[in-house]
Amino acid sequence: MSPGRHHRSGSPRRSTGAAPRYPRSARVNEVLRQVVAEELERLADADERLGLLTVTAVQADPDLHEATVLFAALGDGALEALGEARVRLQAAIGRQVRMKRTPRLLFAADPAVASGQRIEDILAEIHRRQPDEG
Repeated sequence: MSPGRHHRSGSPRRSTGAAPRYPRSARVNEVLRQVVAEELERLADADERLGLLTVTAVQADPDLHEATVLFAALGDGALEALGEARVRLQAAIGRQVRMKRTPRLLFAADPAVASGQRIEDILAEIHRRQPDEG
C-alpha cells in the first residue's frame, strides 16, 4: 500500500489476514467467465457442438464495450456454435451481472491450450524416437 492512502475512516488500511484483494478487472473477468460457462452448460443440451467446450478465461476491455471469451474445444464447430449463442450469452450476463454495460462477446481459441498441445506433441515425438532403455 502506498503511503498516504487511507481507509474511509481516515486511518491507514491494515491487513486483516483476509483473502488478497484482486483488481476490479480480474474480478469482472472471473464473474463473466462463470456466467458464460454456466449458460453454455444449459445450451449444450440443445447444441452438441458446445458439449465438449471449456471456457478458460474472459478478457474484458477496460471500458466494457467488448469481452473476449477464450475457450478450449475438442469437437468441431465450437466457434460457429458460440457465434450463434452470442446474443443468449450476452442476455445471461445482462440478467445476472450488475454492470454499467453488457459487453459484446467475441470468441477465440485459447492460445495457451494450443501451445500446451504443441509441447505435448513434441515430447511424444522425442520419446517415440528414443531407443527403449532397459
